[in-house]
Amino acid sequence: MAFRIIVSPEAGEDMRQLRAVDRSAVKEAMKVHLRHEPRKESRSRIKRLRGLSRPQYRLRVDDFRVFYDVAGTSVEILAVIAKSEAEAWLSQFGSPE
Repeated sequence: MAFRIIVSPEAGEDMRQLRAVDRSAVKEAMKVHLRHEPRKESRSRIKRLRGLSRPQYRLRVDDFRVFYDVAGTSVEILAVIAKSEAEAWLSQFGSPE
């Protein structure tokens, strides 16, 4: 079963600010990893975020982090953030459980 990937307006803006090569890598990783198994955790790529109700998951793509939620058959991309800014973004926009 293929999941539908929905990019939020904020994440779309994040993507537009990336260099073309980075944007391409993020798009490809979203297609490969989130299209069919967005909940499949791995040691290095997909991580379920503990203590947060939103975002639920993080996808690591090189020096970028893609934060997303899974609901039914949809994956909502909330943000695409540089690794160095991820902790600050989570403390500002993450919703504790």
